[in-house]
Amino acid sequence: MTAPPPADALDDARRACSEQARAGDRERFLCSLFAPEPARSDLWALLAFNLEIARTRETVSEPTLGEIRLQWWREAIEAADAGNARPHPVVRALAAAMARVRPPRERFERLIHAREHDLYDDPMPDLAALEDYADATSGELSVLALDMLGVADAPVRVAARHVGIAWALAGVIRATPFLARQRRLLLPADQLAAESVSAEAIFSGQPEPGLRAVLKAIADHARYHLREARGIQATLPPAALPALLPARLAERHLALIEADRFDVFAGVRTPNPALTAARVWWSHARGRF
Repeated sequence: MTAPPPADALDDARRACSEQARAGDRERFLCSLFAPEPARSDLWALLAFNLEIARTRETVSEPTLGEIRLQWWREAIEAADAGNARPHPVVRALAAAMARVRPPRERFERLIHAREHDLYDDPMPDLAALEDYADATSGELSVLALDMLGVADAPVRVAARHVGIAWALAGVIRATPFLARQRRLLLPADQLAAESVSAEAIFSGQPEPGLRAVLKAIADHARYHLREARGIQATLPPAALPALLPARLAERHLALIEADRFDVFAGVRTPNPALTAARVWWSHARGRF
């Protein structure tokens, strides 16, 4: 085990994670602001780590390089768990968080493994596979957020996983035009076939009308996960709220998509930032998500 970094180095690392999370994952960053220190800084490290691995596909020119990058992160997490943090700001901040709360390393490894899917253009066969992907990425992240907050209640963890899945499903809908420009697709292949929607039409930006039905089915599943999560609100420990507040924002994204009749290629609306901040504050004040 190496000695912990000097206090100044750790402060700089946490500040860098804060800036990275604010810029790259603003809505979940807003939710993290309601956590007390040191959990708040630990959540920023977690969000920054997630951004690092989620952007792997965008930062490499071929899958092999992406595999190498993800392996670097896998080894960095293993070393951090052993108390040997690499001199990288996100790793340093995350190592401090791991030393404080001792989350299972397997959770980080599942997040990294799930991002290997992003490196290739393998189709998502069905909605069950898409939900598994959403769980392995966003659901796992929500549970890790609870680790940082010191919440171990099993029902709350189940709820957090539901929130994470709903967040990811809403994100998949919103990201469809962006992914299409890269000739990537995360939509269920069986439902696309059932609605006579071709991948090439989606990639061209002129999909068949049946795409709306496919996106609606995904949105319906996202709402199901939100309903399941909210079943524990009456007994929710206040400390867990920062990990569950993204439910409120996912619900808003889904409402805007539905109001636009699932026509994402006509434009995906972004909620007003000031109203988003107010919505998060009001939900936290009421102890609801």
